[in-house]
Amino acid sequence: MLPGVLRAVALGKTYRVPSGDVVALTEFEHAFADGAITAVVGPSGSGKSTLLNLLAGFDVPTTGGVWLNDEPVHEGSEARRAGLRLRRFGFVFQSYNLVTVLTARQNVELPIGLAGASASQRRRRADALLRRFGLDRRADHLPHRLSGGERQRVALARALANDPDVVFADEPTGSLDSVTGREVVGALRDVAAEGRTVVLVTHDEALSSIADTRLRLYDGRLEAVERAERARAAAASASGVPRVATASVDAHPARVCR
Repeated sequence: MLPGVLRAVALGKTYRVPSGDVVALTEFEHAFADGAITAVVGPSGSGKSTLLNLLAGFDVPTTGGVWLNDEPVHEGSEARRAGLRLRRFGFVFQSYNLVTVLTARQNVELPIGLAGASASQRRRRADALLRRFGLDRRADHLPHRLSGGERQRVALARALANDPDVVFADEPTGSLDSVTGREVVGALRDVAAEGRTVVLVTHDEALSSIADTRLRLYDGRLEAVERAERARAAAASASGVPRVATASVDAHPARVCR
C-alpha cells in the first residue's frame, strides 16, 4: 500500500453508455500528503471531476480503490460513504453550495448537527469558525445578502466544521474577483499548514501554483507529477493569483500511465 493519509491505488473508472464504454480514468495512483496542497490540473475531459468524485466517495471505481489511512473510501453503501464524508472530508465548491434559506451560522452548523452535536456545541463551533474567517458580524445573514467572497468564506468555515482530515476544493476561486481570490488562496494555505490534506481541482494553471505538488491529467491518465514551490512572492501580482512557479517534472512510472 502507498504511504499517506489519502491514497489511490490502481484507480480506474469506466462508464457504460449506449454507444459503448467510456474510460474516464485509468490506473491512477498517488498518495496525497498531509499538511500539503495537491493540485489536480488538466484540460476539460481529462478526468479531474471523475477523480474528485472517486477520491471523495461520491462515486465508486470500476477498478482499484481509495483509502483514508486504513479505511476504504470506495467500499460499502452510499449511506456508509456519506457518513465517512461527513466525518472525515470537507468540501469547497466554485458555486459555494450554501443552503439559501439558512443563515451563514446555520450553514456552518448544519454538518455539525448531522454529526450528532448538541445545539450549544453547534453554535460554539460555528461561531468560532465564522470569527476565524472574519464573518462574526455576518453570522445571521442569508447567503443572498453576502458578497461572493463572504459566501466562499462561509463555505470554507463549513468545510472545517467537523475538523476533517481532507479538504477538497473544486475551482474555489472561479467565481471571485482577484482580491477575494487571494484571500481564499491564503485560507487554503492555512488549512494545509494545520496538517490537513488539501486537494485542489482546477483548470487554472496560475491557481495551481500555490500547490506543493501538481498532478497533471490527460485523457484520464496521470501524465506527470510536478513538484513546485508555492509562488508566494507572486501572490500580489496584477493577475490576482500566484503565477505558475518553475517546477521539476517527474515522468510518471509506466505502471501508472499504461
